[in-house]
Amino acid sequence: MYDIHTRKRVLALVDQGRSLNSVSQETGISRAAIRSWRSRLEPLDRSTPCPRCEDVPRPPEDPAAYSYLLGLYLGDGCVSSSRRGVHVLRIACTATWPGLIEACAEAMQRLRPGNKVYRVRHPGCQYVAAASKHWPCLLPQHGAGRKHRRRIALEPWQQTIVNAHPWDFVRGLIHSDGCRITNWTTRLVAGERKRYEYPRYFFTNVSDDIRQLFTDTLDQLGVEWTHCTRNGSPYNISVARRASVALMDAHVGPKY
Repeated sequence: MYDIHTRKRVLALVDQGRSLNSVSQETGISRAAIRSWRSRLEPLDRSTPCPRCEDVPRPPEDPAAYSYLLGLYLGDGCVSSSRRGVHVLRIACTATWPGLIEACAEAMQRLRPGNKVYRVRHPGCQYVAAASKHWPCLLPQHGAGRKHRRRIALEPWQQTIVNAHPWDFVRGLIHSDGCRITNWTTRLVAGERKRYEYPRYFFTNVSDDIRQLFTDTLDQLGVEWTHCTRNGSPYNISVARRASVALMDAHVGPKY
């Protein structure tokens, strides 16, 4: 996709009386593209309309998919900009969880069905990504620098979606920066010390704001949680009470 400035510059060379072949060789742009620009200068917009850019902004078509992708983005996602005004959303997924990768790709495709979702392999992980001009509209938390070094707050329309689809949001956060593990401890039973195992969820994020979004949503869902400092780090949220773990198991479950 070439911008308008490039198209005008190339056509100006043609207007000087030069052949399409010579202009193509100089610019690296195909003769077919130059020929099409002579009949239509403006690029065709094949992308899906952005619901946030309409005269009256509206929420995305699939709010559940949005809530899930928002959680993934806040945990392990980033939006980067290109020189052509296109933005790329990338979500880093651990390569050992193919189900998570598929769920991420599906949610991304549901939100931007007109844009291609692709995957880039890296050692130990796989990036799920899609390019669109409208990711900053859909993810206004996008900004320069790392998330934990800037204010992260949901827009009212985003909070409305999270309130309506809280489990999707929690699942996205857990799939990005959380886990389900089996903890163990020992206790005396009839005078004999025995090992006791129990399931537990952890969510770890350096951003105070993102942890607050997570715990506020857990409160809405009736899930009990505690702060858990590990190795001097205060960035962990723990869900360990049996009833709360059962709720998390029913709606989130371990990564797969």
